[in-house]
Amino acid sequence: MQIAVLLYDRFTALDAVGPYEVLGRIPDAEVVFTAARPGPVRTDLGSLVVTAEAAFSEVTRPDVLLVPGGPGTAEALADPETLDWIRRVDATTTWTTSVCSGSLLLAGAGLLAGRRATSHWICLEQLPAFGAVPTPERVVIDGKYATAAGVSAGIDLALHLTGRIAGDDVARAVQLVVEYDPQPPYDAGSVATAPAELVASLRASGLAIGTP
Repeated sequence: MQIAVLLYDRFTALDAVGPYEVLGRIPDAEVVFTAARPGPVRTDLGSLVVTAEAAFSEVTRPDVLLVPGGPGTAEALADPETLDWIRRVDATTTWTTSVCSGSLLLAGAGLLAGRRATSHWICLEQLPAFGAVPTPERVVIDGKYATAAGVSAGIDLALHLTGRIAGDDVARAVQLVVEYDPQPPYDAGSVATAPAELVASLRASGLAIGTP
C-alpha cells in the first residue's frame, strides 16, 4: 500500500509529519513524499526542510493521498500542476485526505463539491466557495474523503484511517507506540474553548498556524 504525502513550499510540518508517524507504521505501508519536482521543500517556519523523494510524474497510483495545509496553500491553489496531479491520483485512490487548509486544495481541485469537510478554523469559511459543506469537527469522513481540522488533528485523522485500513487492534497499537495521549496544559485548543479575545486577535492578525 502506497501513501503519498504532497509537499509544497511553506506547508506546515506537523500536518505531514504527524500522520506520517502513524500511517508509516501500518504493516506493509510505504510512505512517499512527493512534490512537483524532487528535492528539499521548506516548511512554513522556514527552519525545517523536508525532502520530496519523488516527483509527481513518479507517483501515479497511490492508495492513500494526504495533503497538508499551511501558509503556502494559497500559492498551491493557484498552481495548475498541483491541482491536476491531485485530480489524477484521486481517480484511483482508496482514500483522499487532508489536514488543516489542505482541504482547500482538495476542494480547489473539485473533489469536495457537495461533501462535508473540515479545515483549520480560520479557513473553514472558505470551503463553501469551492462547493464543500464546512463542518467544524476535528475529523470528517465523507465517502473516501477524510479531512482533519488544524495541524495536530492530522494525528487523529491518521488513527481513524489506520483503524479502517488495518483494523482497530493495529490502530490501538500504533497509538500506544507513539504514546498519543494528549493532556494539554491549556484549554485553548479550539474556538469553542479558547478565550474569545484570543480568537478575535488571531483572526485579525492572520497569524494563526495554517492560514493560507
